[in-house]
Amino acid sequence: MATVKRAPAGAAVLRNDITVAIRNAVMSELAEVGYGRLSIEAVARRAGVGKTAIYRRWSNKLEMVLEIITEVAGRKVPLPDTGSFAGDLDLLMMIVSKALQHRVASQIIPDLMAEAARNPQIAETLQRVLRTHQQAVGEKLVGQAIARGELPEDTDPEVAVDLILGPLYWRLAVSRQPMSDDYLERLAASVLGSLRAGGAGS
Repeated sequence: MATVKRAPAGAAVLRNDITVAIRNAVMSELAEVGYGRLSIEAVARRAGVGKTAIYRRWSNKLEMVLEIITEVAGRKVPLPDTGSFAGDLDLLMMIVSKALQHRVASQIIPDLMAEAARNPQIAETLQRVLRTHQQAVGEKLVGQAIARGELPEDTDPEVAVDLILGPLYWRLAVSRQPMSDDYLERLAASVLGSLRAGGAGS
């Protein structure tokens, strides 16, 4: 006679749909009120769950926000592979600029940057996630461009990534100025020209 396995009880049962609802609620609350004013009560109310459902997953607000931000920001985005560095660069800058202009991201990113100056745990989490993305861009896009002879052999991938992504973060997340398609094209062309001329040498 086959043994029927009993479902785990208590804290072992964490419904995924509830977790997703809580995560969505956290992102919406962060966008609307910021980390400082975010509360467990408001998140629970928005998610349509009791506070107990949140405390079964996270012990406090900071732990909850850090895990959710890490999960959302750490999602792997397929990097462009158009066959040329110029094509990859154009597509990457377009993808990043659209992401930074998203309604939720455009509210959350500046707020978390401000919180990072006061909270070392938030700062460390953001730095770790950003480093992961930067390394991926440097290793794949810049690395294969060097291998194909499209960029000088002494191009520093770390400097190149800063040159590619830095202007986007500055304009959209810091100075918060609009970025037209025409401006993005001119920016990409300037970055490409600088890198090909050896503007990111080690």
